[in-house]
Amino acid sequence: MGTAKVPTLLSSRPSFCNIGPQFIAPKSGARRAFSSRPLTQMETGGLDSDGRTFKTAEEMWREEVGDGDPQKKFQWYNKGINYWQGVEATVDGVLGGYGHVNTPDIKASEDFLNSILAERFPDAGRGRHLVTLDCGSGIGRITKNLLIRYFNEVDLLEPVSHFLESARVNLAPENLMVSELHKAANFYCVPLQEFTPDAERYDVIWVQWCIGHLADDDFIAFFKRAKVGLKPGGLFVLKENIARTGFVLDKEDKSITRSDSYFKELFKQCGLHIYKMKDQKEFPDELFAVKMYALTTEMPRQGNRPRPKRATNRPAIIR
Repeated sequence: MGTAKVPTLLSSRPSFCNIGPQFIAPKSGARRAFSSRPLTQMETGGLDSDGRTFKTAEEMWREEVGDGDPQKKFQWYNKGINYWQGVEATVDGVLGGYGHVNTPDIKASEDFLNSILAERFPDAGRGRHLVTLDCGSGIGRITKNLLIRYFNEVDLLEPVSHFLESARVNLAPENLMVSELHKAANFYCVPLQEFTPDAERYDVIWVQWCIGHLADDDFIAFFKRAKVGLKPGGLFVLKENIARTGFVLDKEDKSITRSDSYFKELFKQCGLHIYKMKDQKEFPDELFAVKMYALTTEMPRQGNRPRPKRATNRPAIIR
């Protein structure tokens, strides 16, 4: 879940990004002004965590981030950062008191990742130097429990500085049970909406419980920039809370939970295609549904996928 809290049905708790001077800062893209023109044709209605209803997503965004008002959009992002700066850098903290969902979350993500690696890379990527980016990495929970066991290098992108400082400690070589061929390489303390990756660095860009902090235009701009960071054949994995219909706005941490159809409309505008998707299981009933999407820049071929191969000799989950 990155730095995300696990939400109740009327809240969304993904991670966000902050800038800290002690961390590597890659080149960043300028923020784009929000357009009053509707960006999607998804379900139009939604509500906020106070129960107020909106007729359209455009109405909500105009109120929250303004219509071409950089100051109002800055306030939206700043409030999100301020919220997470007040959260303790622990698993229970970043999961909003639902630390017990860590195990089923990692298990489902590992199954999903295994199926992707088996289908996309010869011999499930063994013998290949695999590199991934963990977006909204928080304290390094997903990297430590999952990604660093499959990828030779993991870059972490997390704007809340005390979370990233904790990740540095958690992912120090002496605190890991992996080969020296696997490491946390770079720690970027940069907001998602300002990050641009190095060209063709990543096999997988993992985005979990953080995209809800981005306005629709910044969502689209991020993925369009991030495409450049994928190696040929690389892909995105997006794991997020899913609203039943429309959207749910969290007024406290300034984030939005989108419906499946809302996401699919945004994917189209990003020029991304759904390669595979799967629902998260074994989460408490009071939480939002969670879905995993594997997204490619090319149209998936039908009927040519090899049979998934089960990975062997992988270390157990590190708690």
